Amino acid sequence: MHLQQTKAGSRQSGGPQYYFHDVPDTIKDYLRQKGKCDVVLQTPYGIAESPFLAVGKDHKIADGRICTGKVGHDRIQQASGDASIGEAIREWYHLPSRIDFERIDVDVTIHRDGHFIMTPLCVFLRGKSRGIELERLHNPLSFHRTNQSAFWQSQIERVNSRNHADLQWVSEQLRHVLAGHNRNHTASIAPKEEDLLRASGALFKLGMQLGAYVGKGYDCPQSRFEMLDYPAYVCPVEVKKNSTGFKYQLLKYFPLPRAVILCIRHDMVNLPEHVDVVELATLAKYVSSVVERG
Repeated sequence: MHLQQTKAGSRQSGGPQYYFHDVPDTIKDYLRQKGKCDVVLQTPYGIAESPFLAVGKDHKIADGRICTGKVGHDRIQQASGDASIGEAIREWYHLPSRIDFERIDVDVTIHRDGHFIMTPLCVFLRGKSRGIELERLHNPLSFHRTNQSAFWQSQIERVNSRNHADLQWVSEQLRHVLAGHNRNHTASIAPKEEDLLRASGALFKLGMQLGAYVGKGYDCPQSRFEMLDYPAYVCPVEVKKNSTGFKYQLLKYFPLPRAVILCIRHDMVNLPEHVDVVELATLAKYVSSVVERG
């Protein structure tokens, strides 16, 4: 399925409008029955809330409410946003800024809470015959024994190429944190969450900035990731000794969870959807290997 922009030069004449085309029947029927659905946008970092609404062809938004309308097209509508969904995708994926989009190929899934999770797959610029494919990464912010995300790897390589001494320092800091944890750990004394927070300076150098540790709700709700050429991404980080300790948060917090678990040991068998894990020991080992390579 794809989004078609309705007119050339629309950024200068009232804002782009995007209509759905080739929509699968299950999604089409669901949207037309509901009238509107909130859109969650897949970004290079993972899902992010957006100000956009998917609106069925027989409905419109008036004074913030859904009502019968005669637009005649299933479409994406700006709710509280100042820019179109095309411009949001352009910013998130660091795409060329001087040419309008003509078409955006997308994949849409319906989350159990009714959100449309929209993943852009390929964009076609007006006047260009070939599209720009957008890589879809699963668990892009995960780095643990079984999933060392290419997103993280590219970021670490960039830090190394720009300042090898910085990456050496990161490696030393992570090694000290883990060595201290290993010396103090016994069968009866669990590792402390402070061990993980001590690594915050090293993580900041890698593009992961832990927010204030608030002690309730998510531990660091206003954490930021800023990697490669992409804009900053705000995502809560939960600090855990072991990733299995996250089960409480899944029951307690909002129905569309997006979080990163920062832990010493990743021992969760089935990782929840839209939850990533950064396992400190695995990250430290990988950073050390990059440093040694030079």
